[in-house]
Amino acid sequence: MSETKTTKTTKTSSVKTPKLKTEKKIKVEVSLEASIFSQKGISVGNISLPGKVFGVKWNADLVHEVVTSMMSNARAGTAHTKDRSEVSGGGRKPWKQKGTGRARHGSTRSPIWSGGGTTFGPRKEKDYTKKINKKMRVKALFTVLSNKYTKGDILFIDSLNLDNIKTKDAQKVLENFSKIDNFSKINSKKKTGSLFVLSESNVNIEKSFANLPGATIIKIGDLNPVLSMKFRNLVFINPESIISFLESKLK
Repeated sequence: MSETKTTKTTKTSSVKTPKLKTEKKIKVEVSLEASIFSQKGISVGNISLPGKVFGVKWNADLVHEVVTSMMSNARAGTAHTKDRSEVSGGGRKPWKQKGTGRARHGSTRSPIWSGGGTTFGPRKEKDYTKKINKKMRVKALFTVLSNKYTKGDILFIDSLNLDNIKTKDAQKVLENFSKIDNFSKINSKKKTGSLFVLSESNVNIEKSFANLPGATIIKIGDLNPVLSMKFRNLVFINPESIISFLESKLK
């Protein structure tokens, strides 16, 4: 008889290689340089921009979430329709149940009747508000500003002074700005033309630009992602104060 030999299989133990320690990445704030212009449209120097405000990477999901939430919060929610219980009249049965040859009806204020209640119409009880975290709102604003700056749609003006309230003087300022490269359309009559951001309120500037359809004046505290995306150009008046205000939002 032939003997059968049995072979034993030995398991090879896998040797784990030690993980190499990776060096910690040090975040370095990027400083950006932008030209600053005078009221006459002449370059008067450069300004250093913080990378945390004007050098943020584009995040479409974040911007979409914040912008849609802000637009939803702006809804008044006053649209209201009456259902059959709120419409006046219809207390009497229009005709008897049987014997007339007509369809059965219990009230003339049924939704299928003219003058009746509305089915599935808008109700003012609905709440459209959505919560937006403060950090998300700030990050979305800086993301939009960074995108605008990359495209060359932000203009920095050292100061803007108007002695009197005159639309003619405001129009002349826009003509001066239109001579700057990439801002030839700043004098447009479109309502979404230019958004002028002031560091503080100025009656002469606000009222002088009021009759110009292509220019809208706001204070820096009112700047948000929706307004930043709505307008073609952003004009920052006294940018040092504006940048200081924007950096304070990071704290």
